[in-house]
Amino acid sequence: MSIRLRTRPAWLSPKVARTEILAGLVVALALIPEAISFSIIAGVDPSVGLFASFTMAVVISIVGGRSAMISAATGAIALVVAPLVREYGLDHLIATVILGGLFQIVLGSLGVAKLMRFVPRSVMVGFVNALAILIFLAQVPELIDVPWPVYPLFAGGLVLMVLFPKLTKAIPAPLVSIVALTALTIAAGIAVPAVGDKGALPSSLPVPGLPSVPFTFGTLALLAPYALAFALVGLMESLMTAKLVDDITDTRSNKTREAIGQGIANIVTGFFGGMGGCAMIGQTMINVKTAGARTRLSTFLAGAFLMVLCIAFGPLVSQIPMAALVAVMVLVAFGTFDWHSVAPATLKRMPVGEVVVMVVTVGVVVATDNLAIGVVVGSLTAMVIFARRVARLVEVTAVVDPDGTQVVYAVTGELFFASSNDLVEQFDYANDPEKVVIDLTGAHIWDASTVAALDAITTKYASRGKTVEIIGLNKHSARMHGKLSGELAGSH
Repeated sequence: MSIRLRTRPAWLSPKVARTEILAGLVVALALIPEAISFSIIAGVDPSVGLFASFTMAVVISIVGGRSAMISAATGAIALVVAPLVREYGLDHLIATVILGGLFQIVLGSLGVAKLMRFVPRSVMVGFVNALAILIFLAQVPELIDVPWPVYPLFAGGLVLMVLFPKLTKAIPAPLVSIVALTALTIAAGIAVPAVGDKGALPSSLPVPGLPSVPFTFGTLALLAPYALAFALVGLMESLMTAKLVDDITDTRSNKTREAIGQGIANIVTGFFGGMGGCAMIGQTMINVKTAGARTRLSTFLAGAFLMVLCIAFGPLVSQIPMAALVAVMVLVAFGTFDWHSVAPATLKRMPVGEVVVMVVTVGVVVATDNLAIGVVVGSLTAMVIFARRVARLVEVTAVVDPDGTQVVYAVTGELFFASSNDLVEQFDYANDPEKVVIDLTGAHIWDASTVAALDAITTKYASRGKTVEIIGLNKHSARMHGKLSGELAGSH
């Protein structure tokens, strides 16, 4: 009996189930206009994005590795596939989604998720802040050149979401805000932009089928670059989102399972005629931070409610004012931004290099509108700064024996390509005595560049008739030096 209680899913608890159900409903309502918008960016019918959001959420809730994370059609994926759709049409897009899903399964199986450990904290902070800025900027067009009632509705939505939790947290404030503003606009006959203005909602469930493309190597060669970009962008955004949710919830998730799950979800989505997708950071923040969801039930219901709302309540959902949903997303953006990271006191204490990495990450993401590119550039910047910092920690000190017969050079620090290039210049080849000892007790050899540098030092001394003895190598350094020394003649 005790074993059964321990393995019982958390969402079977009535209190947890209520939270998950309401969270799923809020996310579904917020997903509709976004999925339609991303469909427009990709150049496809709104139903293609809505079907993708439905199948992605439902499938990933079962096969994914991160509970409570929302996957659906996204802007990042839409930007990747838009050129393909313009040039070749919908069937080639669907084939690309299926192929991209296969790539994700392969990459996940090869352990691509383990690369997440190389993403520095400063990049993660930059990623979160850039995400908040992008979410906010995406709402700005909805507040420009619109009827004046949009502004009081927007402000009222914000006030309601801030004040309502002080009364009760049993019902998510965004849901209350959306329902209240919709009821007000319908009852008062206020004419403002609504969800229905974004595009027609589907009236039936998606039907499985195969894309109508030639099954040839030519088609494969055409689609592979798009599919690989699709796979990499989707995995990058999904794994970063999973890491963010891990931090928020103080739990760990299986990133390899998540990567493979994203692939499975995209394959299923392709067969059902969807445009593909990945983790949605904005919707995930609504689900996890705003609504307090923690289990797979909210993810599943977000997809299920999405289709129910479109098919059964389409006319009513179409009347939801965009101002209500914009207010929700603006509050999400405000809550997502890491305000502590930009506080003057924090910036004063932070190393300059880490601040630079954070700013670079934010700048690239906002400039390209692509979170994946920003993370890659930010990580590369961090690696360069780290390499320069570590390279400066290498010290070389020389001690000449009193009788002048030998000199001992003590080398301390991490020896790799960035530091070993300067190592060759630290020795006095012309004036040193005939015997030179290089003591590496306080150093570590990391790469072939260092072995090549040591060979170059030995060669320079040998050309002057002097001998070099290298001592103090640790086990790893001795193995690398023994294997490569003398074999890298062309490297220096």
